[in-house]
Amino acid sequence: MKLPRFGLTATLALVAMATVQAQQLNILCSTEADWCASKAREFSVATGIKVNIARKATGEAYAQLKAEAANPKVDLWYGGTHDPHLQAANEGLLQPYVSSNMKDQYSWSADLLRKTSEQVVGIYRITLGFGYNRDLLAKKNLKAPACWADLIRPEYAGDVETSSPATSGTAYTILATVVQLMGEERAFEFLRALNKNVNRYTTSGTAQRQSVSRGESLIGVTFLDEFIPEQYVNAPIETVLPCEGTGYSVGAMSLIKGARNVAEAKRFYDWALTADAQTIRDQTRVIAIPSNRATLVPDRVKALEKARLIDYDFVRFGASAERKRLIEKWDREVKNAPR
Repeated sequence: MKLPRFGLTATLALVAMATVQAQQLNILCSTEADWCASKAREFSVATGIKVNIARKATGEAYAQLKAEAANPKVDLWYGGTHDPHLQAANEGLLQPYVSSNMKDQYSWSADLLRKTSEQVVGIYRITLGFGYNRDLLAKKNLKAPACWADLIRPEYAGDVETSSPATSGTAYTILATVVQLMGEERAFEFLRALNKNVNRYTTSGTAQRQSVSRGESLIGVTFLDEFIPEQYVNAPIETVLPCEGTGYSVGAMSLIKGARNVAEAKRFYDWALTADAQTIRDQTRVIAIPSNRATLVPDRVKALEKARLIDYDFVRFGASAERKRLIEKWDREVKNAPR
């Protein structure tokens, strides 16, 4: 029996509407706003899939995913430090996925995927270290720091700036790094000694970028990606990869459990792990090491690949209970320690 003309037209229209709706993708993005916009645009041009992208800080993104767990409105979470992604994985908000492009990624990307039961993958890495103002160093006639141990030398009294782990994810990564490097007892001895040289603990781990650039602080301890943009505008900043080794944070990507547009989300996920997708056209804006080994990066960023990275325990130090315990201990034993 033939369908009436109106019925056939209506059926075709519904099929067309379903196809259009299927070619959409909803992304939460937790990296820089222009990076989010450019990746959405590039993917849409490459695939014809419409991308609805909302930029939110990692904490806000995690809160949204948790609030919408019963009825997810987001398909994929792109960017932002790995800790909130781990929390989302622990809360059952994500679903596992292994891209065929994993063979092209650095080991730290694959390690994160493995340690999270294939729920969180690394897409870029930022590396801990310190930067110093070379003009101020020369004026003070001091030797440049090369190791974590150097930061507690008495000649640096009042010259070191870092952030507070009570408010800064960067500072918590520093805390977790020295615990893993030295063991907890020696790490807290080091932090108490460092406290005597710290001029201030900022609420944010990004403040050291301007403080060191302007010469307000001689040394800033933070992620080195903060200092690279200042070097591009000829600020007198030198960066240091600590000789003992150092920690890092991974920018992550996750597929949302219950996503409405799973096929499109997986397609973006695969694409986001390619060298072409990870290459930023304006190379002066590159401040992190991409996960794909073939991605083009400038020399200043490529130098960070020489860091001696610790085997960062994402699971232990990403756990809420361990984070709370270490921060409370830092408050008691370091923040309030005599100068």
